Amino acid sequence: MIFKTVKISLFLFITTISLQLNAQETKNLEGRWNLILSYGGNEVPSWLEVSHSGISTLVGRFVFLNGSARPISEIKVKDGKFNFSIPPQWESGNSLEFKGSLEGDELKGTLLYVDGKTYNWIGTRAPKLTYDNNPIWGESKALFNGKNLKGWHAMGENQWKVKEGILTSEKSGANLVSDEKFNDFKLHIEFRYPEGSNSGIYLRGRYEVQIADNRGMEPSSILFGGIYGFLTPNEMVAKPAGEWQEYDITLIGRRVSIVANGVEIITNQNIPGMTGGALDNNEAEAGPFLIQGDHGAVEFRNIVITQVTK
Repeated sequence: MIFKTVKISLFLFITTISLQLNAQETKNLEGRWNLILSYGGNEVPSWLEVSHSGISTLVGRFVFLNGSARPISEIKVKDGKFNFSIPPQWESGNSLEFKGSLEGDELKGTLLYVDGKTYNWIGTRAPKLTYDNNPIWGESKALFNGKNLKGWHAMGENQWKVKEGILTSEKSGANLVSDEKFNDFKLHIEFRYPEGSNSGIYLRGRYEVQIADNRGMEPSSILFGGIYGFLTPNEMVAKPAGEWQEYDITLIGRRVSIVANGVEIITNQNIPGMTGGALDNNEAEAGPFLIQGDHGAVEFRNIVITQVTK
Protein backbone atom coordinates (compact mmCIF):
# COMPACT_ATOMS: atom_id res chain seq x y z
CA MET A 1 0.00 0.00 0.00
CA ILE A 2 2.89 2.36 0.87
CA PHE A 3 4.62 1.45 -2.40
CA LYS A 4 1.44 2.19 -4.37
CA THR A 5 1.03 5.57 -2.63
CA VAL A 6 4.66 6.50 -3.38
CA LYS A 7 4.21 5.45 -7.01
CA ILE A 8 1.11 7.63 -7.40
CA SER A 9 2.83 10.58 -5.74
CA LEU A 10 5.86 10.22 -8.00
CA PHE A 11 3.59 10.09 -11.06
CA LEU A 12 1.77 13.24 -9.97
CA PHE A 13 5.08 14.99 -9.29
CA ILE A 14 6.50 14.12 -12.72
CA THR A 15 3.23 15.11 -14.40
CA THR A 16 3.22 18.46 -12.58
CA ILE A 17 6.84 19.18 -13.54
CA SER A 18 6.10 18.22 -17.14
CA LEU A 19 3.08 20.53 -17.29
CA GLN A 20 5.08 23.37 -15.75
CA LEU A 21 7.92 22.94 -18.25
CA ASN A 22 5.47 22.79 -21.16
CA ALA A 23 3.67 25.90 -19.87
CA GLN A 24 7.00 27.73 -19.70
CA GLU A 25 7.87 26.62 -23.23
CA THR A 26 4.58 27.90 -24.61
CA LYS A 27 4.91 31.18 -22.70
CA ASN A 28 8.38 31.78 -24.13
CA LEU A 29 7.11 31.02 -27.61
CA GLU A 30 4.16 33.40 -27.48
CA GLY A 31 4.45 36.74 -29.24
CA ARG A 32 5.26 38.11 -32.67
CA TRP A 33 8.34 37.07 -34.58
CA ASN A 34 10.00 38.47 -37.69
CA LEU A 35 11.37 35.59 -39.74
CA ILE A 36 13.96 35.41 -42.51
CA LEU A 37 13.69 32.43 -44.86
CA SER A 38 16.46 31.24 -47.13
CA TYR A 39 14.28 30.78 -50.19
CA GLY A 40 15.37 30.45 -53.82
CA GLY A 41 18.78 31.92 -53.08
CA ASN A 42 17.27 34.98 -51.41
CA GLU A 43 16.66 36.07 -47.84
CA VAL A 44 12.86 36.41 -47.74
CA PRO A 45 11.01 38.25 -44.93
CA SER A 46 8.13 36.47 -43.20
CA TRP A 47 6.15 36.88 -39.99
CA LEU A 48 4.80 34.62 -37.27
CA GLU A 49 2.41 35.30 -34.39
CA VAL A 50 1.89 32.80 -31.56
CA SER A 51 -0.88 33.19 -28.99
CA HIS A 52 -2.81 30.92 -26.65
CA SER A 53 -6.41 29.80 -26.96
CA GLY A 54 -7.95 28.48 -23.78
CA ILE A 55 -5.69 26.88 -21.18
CA SER A 56 -3.03 25.05 -23.15
CA THR A 57 -3.65 25.32 -26.91
CA LEU A 58 -1.42 27.57 -29.02
CA VAL A 59 -2.72 29.13 -32.24
CA GLY A 60 -1.26 31.75 -34.54
CA ARG A 61 -0.92 33.55 -37.84
CA PHE A 62 1.74 33.44 -40.55
CA VAL A 63 2.65 35.81 -43.40
CA PHE A 64 4.82 34.73 -46.33
CA LEU A 65 5.81 36.15 -49.72
CA ASN A 66 2.31 36.98 -50.85
CA GLY A 67 -1.27 36.93 -49.74
CA SER A 68 -2.72 37.77 -46.36
CA ALA A 69 -2.03 36.56 -42.81
CA ARG A 70 -2.79 32.83 -42.73
CA PRO A 71 -4.45 31.37 -39.61
CA ILE A 72 -2.71 28.54 -37.74
CA SER A 73 -5.26 26.28 -36.05
CA GLU A 74 -2.80 24.69 -33.61
CA ILE A 75 0.89 24.91 -32.78
CA LYS A 76 2.11 21.77 -31.04
CA VAL A 77 4.94 22.05 -28.50
CA LYS A 78 6.95 19.20 -27.00
CA ASP A 79 10.45 18.87 -25.52
CA GLY A 80 11.52 22.35 -26.56
CA LYS A 81 10.36 21.95 -30.16
CA PHE A 82 7.22 23.04 -31.98
CA ASN A 83 5.50 22.31 -35.27
CA PHE A 84 2.42 23.30 -37.23
CA SER A 85 0.98 23.02 -40.70
CA ILE A 86 -1.19 25.35 -42.79
CA PRO A 87 -2.91 24.78 -46.13
CA PRO A 88 -1.68 26.60 -49.23
CA GLN A 89 -3.23 30.00 -49.91
CA TRP A 90 -2.29 31.24 -53.38
CA GLU A 91 0.06 28.34 -53.98
CA SER A 92 -0.99 24.92 -55.23
CA GLY A 93 0.22 21.70 -53.68
CA ASN A 94 0.51 20.20 -50.22
CA SER A 95 0.28 21.99 -46.90
CA LEU A 96 3.16 24.07 -45.55
CA GLU A 97 4.89 22.13 -42.75
CA PHE A 98 6.84 24.04 -40.10
CA LYS A 99 9.26 22.72 -37.51
CA GLY A 100 11.21 24.89 -35.09
CA SER A 101 12.70 25.45 -31.68
CA LEU A 102 13.43 28.36 -29.38
CA GLU A 103 17.18 28.81 -28.99
CA GLY A 104 17.95 31.63 -26.60
CA ASP A 105 16.28 34.75 -28.01
CA GLU A 106 15.84 33.29 -31.49
CA LEU A 107 13.58 30.87 -33.27
CA LYS A 108 15.18 28.47 -35.74
CA GLY A 109 13.59 25.88 -37.95
CA THR A 110 12.58 24.57 -41.35
CA LEU A 111 9.70 24.98 -43.77
CA LEU A 112 8.63 22.14 -46.04
CA TYR A 113 7.01 24.17 -48.82
CA VAL A 114 4.42 23.22 -51.44
CA ASP A 115 7.22 22.62 -53.96
CA GLY A 116 8.45 19.69 -51.85
CA LYS A 117 11.65 21.48 -50.88
CA THR A 118 12.79 22.29 -47.35
CA TYR A 119 13.97 25.80 -46.48
CA ASN A 120 15.70 27.04 -43.35
CA TRP A 121 14.50 30.06 -41.41
CA ILE A 122 15.47 32.09 -38.36
CA GLY A 123 13.30 34.46 -36.31
CA THR A 124 13.71 37.30 -33.83
CA ARG A 125 11.07 38.99 -31.72
CA ALA A 126 9.32 41.88 -33.45
CA PRO A 127 10.46 45.20 -31.95
CA LYS A 128 8.26 47.53 -29.95
CA LEU A 129 7.73 50.75 -31.89
CA THR A 130 7.25 53.95 -29.92
CA TYR A 131 4.10 56.00 -30.35
CA ASP A 132 4.45 59.76 -29.86
CA ASN A 133 1.24 61.34 -28.58
CA ASN A 134 2.47 64.86 -29.38
CA PRO A 135 4.52 64.70 -32.56
CA ILE A 136 6.15 67.77 -34.04
CA TRP A 137 5.44 67.89 -37.75
CA GLY A 138 7.86 69.25 -40.32
CA GLU A 139 6.98 70.92 -43.60
CA SER A 140 5.16 69.00 -46.30
CA LYS A 141 6.90 68.11 -49.54
CA ALA A 142 5.91 66.43 -52.79
CA LEU A 143 7.32 62.98 -53.51
CA PHE A 144 6.21 63.10 -57.15
CA ASN A 145 7.13 66.15 -59.22
CA GLY A 146 4.58 65.57 -61.99
CA LYS A 147 7.31 65.62 -64.65
CA ASN A 148 9.33 62.42 -64.40
CA LEU A 149 10.22 59.50 -62.12
CA LYS A 150 12.87 61.38 -60.18
CA GLY A 151 13.02 60.02 -56.63
CA TRP A 152 11.58 56.65 -57.63
CA HIS A 153 12.90 53.42 -59.14
CA ALA A 154 11.20 50.36 -60.61
CA MET A 155 11.79 46.86 -59.29
CA GLY A 156 12.33 45.27 -62.67
CA GLU A 157 11.50 46.25 -66.24
CA ASN A 158 9.82 49.62 -65.93
CA GLN A 159 6.32 50.22 -67.29
CA TRP A 160 5.69 53.41 -65.27
CA LYS A 161 5.35 56.69 -67.19
CA VAL A 162 4.42 60.28 -66.48
CA LYS A 163 1.59 61.46 -68.75
CA GLU A 164 0.17 64.96 -68.42
CA GLY A 165 1.42 65.21 -64.83
CA ILE A 166 0.05 61.82 -63.79
CA LEU A 167 2.12 58.83 -62.67
CA THR A 168 0.77 56.02 -64.82
CA SER A 169 1.08 52.25 -65.02
CA GLU A 170 -1.05 51.14 -67.97
CA LYS A 171 -0.53 47.42 -67.40
CA SER A 172 0.72 44.95 -64.84
CA GLY A 173 4.47 45.16 -64.38
CA ALA A 174 7.10 46.27 -61.90
CA ASN A 175 6.46 47.77 -58.48
CA LEU A 176 7.73 51.32 -57.91
CA VAL A 177 9.80 52.24 -54.85
CA SER A 178 10.77 55.65 -53.46
CA ASP A 179 14.50 56.33 -53.19
CA GLU A 180 14.00 58.03 -49.84
CA LYS A 181 13.08 56.21 -46.61
CA PHE A 182 10.79 57.42 -43.85
CA ASN A 183 9.92 56.77 -40.21
CA ASP A 184 6.78 58.49 -38.88
CA PHE A 185 4.70 60.55 -41.29
CA LYS A 186 1.44 61.77 -42.76
CA LEU A 187 0.92 60.81 -46.40
CA HIS A 188 -1.56 62.31 -48.85
CA ILE A 189 -1.95 60.35 -52.06
CA GLU A 190 -4.51 60.49 -54.89
CA PHE A 191 -5.18 57.59 -57.24
CA ARG A 192 -7.45 56.34 -59.99
CA TYR A 193 -7.96 52.88 -61.45
CA PRO A 194 -10.03 51.27 -64.21
CA GLU A 195 -12.80 48.81 -63.49
CA GLY A 196 -11.64 45.65 -61.74
CA SER A 197 -8.09 46.84 -61.13
CA ASN A 198 -5.95 46.37 -58.03
CA SER A 199 -2.93 48.12 -56.51
CA GLY A 200 -1.64 49.22 -53.12
CA ILE A 201 0.73 51.53 -51.28
CA TYR A 202 3.22 49.97 -48.86
CA LEU A 203 4.09 52.11 -45.83
CA ARG A 204 7.82 51.86 -45.01
CA GLY A 205 7.81 49.15 -47.68
CA ARG A 206 6.21 46.77 -45.16
CA TYR A 207 2.51 47.46 -44.58
CA GLU A 208 0.18 47.47 -47.59
CA VAL A 209 -2.84 49.75 -47.73
CA GLN A 210 -5.07 48.11 -50.32
CA ILE A 211 -6.20 50.01 -53.41
CA ALA A 212 -8.84 48.13 -55.40
CA ASP A 213 -12.16 48.41 -57.21
CA ASN A 214 -14.44 47.28 -54.36
CA ARG A 215 -17.27 49.81 -54.38
CA GLY A 216 -20.48 48.45 -52.86
CA MET A 217 -18.81 45.53 -51.08
CA GLU A 218 -18.65 44.88 -47.35
CA PRO A 219 -15.42 46.25 -45.81
CA SER A 220 -12.60 43.76 -45.39
CA SER A 221 -8.92 43.83 -44.50
CA ILE A 222 -8.12 42.62 -48.03
CA LEU A 223 -10.28 45.21 -49.81
CA PHE A 224 -10.20 48.98 -50.38
CA GLY A 225 -8.63 50.87 -47.47
CA GLY A 226 -7.60 47.81 -45.46
CA ILE A 227 -4.16 47.06 -44.06
CA TYR A 228 -3.90 43.89 -46.08
CA GLY A 229 -4.92 40.87 -44.05
CA PHE A 230 -4.79 42.70 -40.72
CA LEU A 231 -6.96 45.80 -40.25
CA THR A 232 -10.51 46.16 -41.59
CA PRO A 233 -11.98 49.61 -42.38
CA ASN A 234 -15.15 50.48 -40.47
CA GLU A 235 -16.96 51.20 -43.74
CA MET A 236 -16.52 50.91 -47.51
CA VAL A 237 -16.06 54.34 -49.08
CA ALA A 238 -14.61 53.43 -52.47
CA LYS A 239 -15.82 55.55 -55.38
CA PRO A 240 -16.69 54.14 -58.80
CA ALA A 241 -13.78 53.05 -60.96
CA GLY A 242 -12.45 55.86 -63.13
CA GLU A 243 -12.88 58.56 -60.49
CA TRP A 244 -10.04 60.18 -58.56
CA GLN A 245 -9.85 59.04 -54.94
CA GLU A 246 -7.55 59.87 -52.03
CA TYR A 247 -5.99 58.53 -48.87
CA ASP A 248 -4.66 60.55 -45.95
CA ILE A 249 -2.59 58.14 -43.90
CA THR A 250 -0.89 58.81 -40.58
CA LEU A 251 1.66 56.27 -39.32
CA ILE A 252 3.49 56.75 -36.02
CA GLY A 253 5.26 53.68 -34.67
CA ARG A 254 2.84 50.85 -35.41
CA ARG A 255 -0.24 53.01 -35.03
CA VAL A 256 -2.06 53.93 -38.22
CA SER A 257 -5.07 56.08 -39.09
CA ILE A 258 -6.55 56.25 -42.58
CA VAL A 259 -8.94 58.82 -44.00
CA ALA A 260 -10.29 57.67 -47.37
CA ASN A 261 -12.22 60.08 -49.56
CA GLY A 262 -12.80 62.32 -46.54
CA VAL A 263 -14.02 59.57 -44.19
CA GLU A 264 -11.91 58.16 -41.35
CA ILE A 265 -12.06 54.41 -41.88
CA ILE A 266 -9.25 53.25 -39.56
CA THR A 267 -8.47 55.10 -36.34
CA ASN A 268 -5.29 54.65 -34.30
CA GLN A 269 -4.96 50.90 -34.88
CA ASN A 270 -1.71 48.99 -34.37
CA ILE A 271 -0.35 47.11 -37.38
CA PRO A 272 0.74 43.68 -36.07
CA GLY A 273 3.52 43.08 -38.62
CA MET A 274 4.57 43.04 -42.25
CA THR A 275 2.00 42.19 -44.91
CA GLY A 276 2.57 39.88 -47.86
CA GLY A 277 4.90 41.33 -50.50
CA ALA A 278 6.89 43.45 -48.03
CA LEU A 279 10.41 44.49 -48.96
CA ASP A 280 11.70 43.51 -45.51
CA ASN A 281 10.60 43.19 -41.88
CA ASN A 282 13.26 45.40 -40.29
CA GLU A 283 10.52 47.26 -38.46
CA ALA A 284 12.77 49.37 -36.24
CA GLU A 285 14.27 51.01 -39.34
CA ALA A 286 13.00 53.64 -41.73
CA GLY A 287 11.59 52.35 -45.00
CA PRO A 288 10.50 53.58 -48.44
CA PHE A 289 7.08 53.75 -50.05
CA LEU A 290 6.30 50.95 -52.49
CA ILE A 291 3.54 51.39 -55.06
CA GLN A 292 2.19 48.11 -56.33
CA GLY A 293 2.32 47.83 -60.09
CA ASP A 294 2.27 44.06 -60.52
CA HIS A 295 -1.52 43.59 -60.32
CA GLY A 296 -3.28 46.01 -62.64
CA ALA A 297 -3.42 49.43 -64.27
CA VAL A 298 -3.39 52.42 -61.92
CA GLU A 299 -2.64 56.16 -61.84
CA PHE A 300 -1.35 58.46 -59.09
CA ARG A 301 -0.96 62.17 -58.51
CA ASN A 302 -0.34 64.59 -55.61
CA ILE A 303 1.85 62.34 -53.46
CA VAL A 304 2.75 64.53 -50.46
CA ILE A 305 4.65 63.57 -47.29
CA THR A 306 4.82 65.35 -43.93
CA GLN A 307 7.33 63.84 -41.52
CA VAL A 308 7.63 63.90 -37.77
CA THR A 309 10.73 65.84 -36.74
CA LYS A 310 12.73 64.80 -33.68
